[in-house]
Amino acid sequence: MYILHAEDVMSHLQKHDAVLIDARGGADAYQRYIAGHAAGAHFVDLETQLSEKSANAANGGRHPLPDLKTFGAFLGSLGIAPDTHVIVYDDKGGANAAARFWWMLKVVGHKHVTVVSGGLDALSKAGIPITSEIPGRPAYTAHYPVQESALPVVDIATVKDAVQNPDYLVIDVREAYRYRGESEPIDQVAGHIPGAVNIPYIANLGVDGKFLPASELAARYKEAIGSRKPEHVIVHCGSGVTACHTLLAMKEAGIEGPKLYVGSWSEWSRNDYPIATGEKP
Repeated sequence: MYILHAEDVMSHLQKHDAVLIDARGGADAYQRYIAGHAAGAHFVDLETQLSEKSANAANGGRHPLPDLKTFGAFLGSLGIAPDTHVIVYDDKGGANAAARFWWMLKVVGHKHVTVVSGGLDALSKAGIPITSEIPGRPAYTAHYPVQESALPVVDIATVKDAVQNPDYLVIDVREAYRYRGESEPIDQVAGHIPGAVNIPYIANLGVDGKFLPASELAARYKEAIGSRKPEHVIVHCGSGVTACHTLLAMKEAGIEGPKLYVGSWSEWSRNDYPIATGEKP
């Protein structure tokens, strides 16, 4: 189980003595956390702790991965050891920093981590106390023993080859209007990677803003993948963050092996690569 219903969070915390994480992105992330977060939740910043910004987004995109050894030290500061149960949420329904934190924990080999379906709003509706009180820092554990040998990521050159190979599937999870190139609110150029198909991450959610059942997610992605090997699936978004929402949905659906293109559209669109618009891949 990688997705947790908000109604089950309290019993899960009590049963496993878990660490609760509030992960957020944006320049005002900490201010939003201070304004209201689940009682006992520790803050994690997408911009400084789940990514390592470079001066040029053309090299790695807007949210390149941090050094994993540094990330391991950060996990230790949160009291997270290999056997710690981690529950993470964000204020974007789980679609943003929470999914990225989940993915990064899985990357370094962590076993027990779940994302709250529906995020902060669902926690509030489930009766979890929302507060502005900052919890005391947990006791520092040893530097987390990260595993770096086989990161499930691809680079821009691999994506360029993959979109021309029918044995591979490149999925763009951005909203349809961004994929079509009608408007681009964040990056410099509108459009999509030629050959990439559009399956917006929002399709992972029901009308209530929570994740669809695993069986429905499995049916949707298995149909899209077809006869391809799951390890030949590459997922991207604007900067490698919301793509993790789809990787989480696939994992919940039992689909193992898809890879993340971390640089995503923010990197591709800043390089001298082809750009497509409209509905077609």
